[in-house]
Amino acid sequence: MTVPGDVRARAADATTSAASPSPSSTGPHQIADTGFGGVLRSEWTKLRTVRSTTWSLAATVLLSIAIGMLATGTAASHWSHRSLIDRLTFDPTSRSLTGLLFGQLAVGVLGVLTMSAEYGTGTIRATLAAVPRRWRVLAAKAIVFFVLVVVVGELVSFVAFFVGQVMLGSGPPHATLGQPGVLRAVVSGGLYLAILGLLALGVATIVRHTAGAISAFVGVLFVLPLIAQALPTAIQHAVSRYLPAFIGAATTSTRPGVRAAFDAFPAWEGLAILGGYAVAALVIGAWVLERRDA
Repeated sequence: MTVPGDVRARAADATTSAASPSPSSTGPHQIADTGFGGVLRSEWTKLRTVRSTTWSLAATVLLSIAIGMLATGTAASHWSHRSLIDRLTFDPTSRSLTGLLFGQLAVGVLGVLTMSAEYGTGTIRATLAAVPRRWRVLAAKAIVFFVLVVVVGELVSFVAFFVGQVMLGSGPPHATLGQPGVLRAVVSGGLYLAILGLLALGVATIVRHTAGAISAFVGVLFVLPLIAQALPTAIQHAVSRYLPAFIGAATTSTRPGVRAAFDAFPAWEGLAILGGYAVAALVIGAWVLERRDA
């Protein structure tokens, strides 16, 4: 008959064995080096070898560029019929980056799947067994995810900008990177996507379930602005400036009038606030991850 002490001893031996896999292990969830460098390599392997990463990033690229082309092409075709006020407030930079506000959904889904997919398949148990300090798993996921998305996001943002300026044709005014605020807006577009993805990753760590995390992310991104619009004007402006969707619109704009419409924060300050949301979600997620069963 097995006594409780023997059960505990065997469980401890199993955990020790899982945390120290043989050097010949090559699977994406088998970490030969439990140092942080080994955790980073493992998370990079997992992120780049799953289909959701390819499909989500492809959707981000296609949505951001295609919708930007559609928006600038439509503006060019209707330019002669626009009013004087519309012409004076037209922002060619923001118009070419319109697609980023739709690509953010694909990035958010990828951020959610980066964590929730492992819970769905049960492989999170192997990961956490190999890395007993669970916060290191989340930190590695966040770093790998951020680097990948910021590279893709910046590439998409610059391509969308240049393609959009070409689509404007000879009618509407064009923007160049040398004009005030233009380079800042284009760079901010890529950073906005990456930070928003980290927020989704943090939410997924807290919620764990894919459907629930995506619903929460969509609610923050699209439902909260609708609720804010139903509030009295004074409260609406005070609340809207803190919402991620409005921060994104402000950071990709070069016209003061667009930011003044809802009393938006300056671009870098807005990104810092959004980054604060992401950090808060990741910290809460790390706390929950350390204290909750896999």
